[in-house]
Amino acid sequence: MTERLEDIAVKMVANGKGLLAADESTGTIKKRFDSIGLESTETSRRDYREMLFRTDDAMKDCISGVILYEETLFQKAADGRPFVDIIKAAGSIPGIKVDTGAKPQAFFPGETVTEGLDGLADRLKKYYDAGARFAKWRGVINIGQGLPTWGSIKADSQALARYAALCQQAGIVPIVEPEVLMDGEPGTHSIDRCAEVTEWVLRTVFTDLYDARINLEGMILKPNMVIDGKNARKASVDEVAEKTVKVLKATVPSAVPGVAFLSGGQSAGEATAHLSAMNSGYDLPWALTFSYGRALQDTALKAWGGKAENVAAGQRAFRHRAEMNSLAALGNWTQEQEKAA
Repeated sequence: MTERLEDIAVKMVANGKGLLAADESTGTIKKRFDSIGLESTETSRRDYREMLFRTDDAMKDCISGVILYEETLFQKAADGRPFVDIIKAAGSIPGIKVDTGAKPQAFFPGETVTEGLDGLADRLKKYYDAGARFAKWRGVINIGQGLPTWGSIKADSQALARYAALCQQAGIVPIVEPEVLMDGEPGTHSIDRCAEVTEWVLRTVFTDLYDARINLEGMILKPNMVIDGKNARKASVDEVAEKTVKVLKATVPSAVPGVAFLSGGQSAGEATAHLSAMNSGYDLPWALTFSYGRALQDTALKAWGGKAENVAAGQRAFRHRAEMNSLAALGNWTQEQEKAA
């Protein structure tokens, strides 16, 4: 009995749960480990991820699915148990990042196009057999002088649509992630400029998904929040929530079961506050939840510091962030709860 894409997608955004993005590439995880003075080896990466996946209550109560890097999908814990089995035992769904990264786009200075379509159908079969039931592909849009251009948005949008079609054909739910960067260069754009570009990008993406015959009930959208550039931050929590919801309502069909935001350059606290404001103040046609990487892991990574004796401290930090974001996904988070912990 194969699971229906629609059922998997609904489970991914159900009742205050969200996604743990643990799909850092080897290069990215090395940067994170450098920040705590830890060498990135297969063993240290395994130990770190095992700490997160074995935080049982957080995984069971707050995390609906985990986006994995290919290495982690096939990796085993220290006791020989496959990570996929540990994730499933917590009632969480294993997923996989399938793009091969954003590469400079020919003839489009300052812009990228995401690669990874070649051979993707065969890779998806392998990932499905290994237990993955959803996938992720990220297109990256930079706001700058004269950017983004239509040609660049179109190239990334069509790649997202082709990826989504291959996923659904393979029985895998696609997470469609068009990210308008807040921390791109020069990062001085206003929140209104972000709203304008995000609306343009999402309109384009949903047109291309429709043209590619994507089943909207069997996908999840992973967008950026509408927020000012990293070097121009002044918008309040309420303004970010209001402008984000407005853009989503203008562009995202109600058939899509859920929107799982990326945290993209926000601090852990900001990402939680913005999500809660959207869920507490608005009548929404889709579930709004989190698909955070750094905003779920940063405090846990620092508390752990690469030392076996700090695993419990790292798990406490991860549990706290998972619980705060779970509350935010229900619109019930408050600054008081943040402090109480």
